[in-house]
Amino acid sequence: MFNLNYKNIIIFGPQASGKGTQADVLAEKFGVPHISTGAIFRDEIRGGTELGKKVEGILNAGNLVPDEITNEIVKNRLSKSDCSAGFVLEGYPRNISQAGFLDKVAKVDLALEVWISDEEAVMRIGGRRNCPKCGTPYHLKFNPSKKEGVCDKDGEKLIIRDDESDEIIKQRLKNYHEQTEPIIDFYKERGIYKKIDGMPSISEVTSMIMKVVEE
Repeated sequence: MFNLNYKNIIIFGPQASGKGTQADVLAEKFGVPHISTGAIFRDEIRGGTELGKKVEGILNAGNLVPDEITNEIVKNRLSKSDCSAGFVLEGYPRNISQAGFLDKVAKVDLALEVWISDEEAVMRIGGRRNCPKCGTPYHLKFNPSKKEGVCDKDGEKLIIRDDESDEIIKQRLKNYHEQTEPIIDFYKERGIYKKIDGMPSISEVTSMIMKVVEE
């Protein structure tokens, strides 16, 4: 039985920790929307909007999108009617300032960190490949294409995203340690922080999270 006190949940962790996958599971279990700032930004980039063009340059440099942009996007999304019963917010807040802003917009009931080591993050991200035509994601180890370097669906040559080069990965992990990890103490002080080991398989991580939300 799920703890009904967990209405609004945030889930965060370093790059490639699997937080997006776990957020999907949680959102489905609770019947609430999974909100990802990363997904919102990628939609804007694909759409070629002014915001998308601005955000693309920032992300490709391995930097974080400025708080004023991210905060406004999150505030607008949380104000929609489908969030009235709760939400699973993934990839936000990314720093103390954003955590403070979110505190004014919504009450967070549970803060989950999905932890993995830097070495694991580099391995997971470094193996990612994407089809530039249809967008299908692959991984050299976990989800390889049938023919090496070629998309199964349309035969396009697979690419490494600009924001997933080794240099950018290291910069993003540095940003996580310096800017995002401080929010752990922020939520510890509120008694709602839980750490999840993200190193095991997806199903094992899901089981650990389910134990937390069923407490």
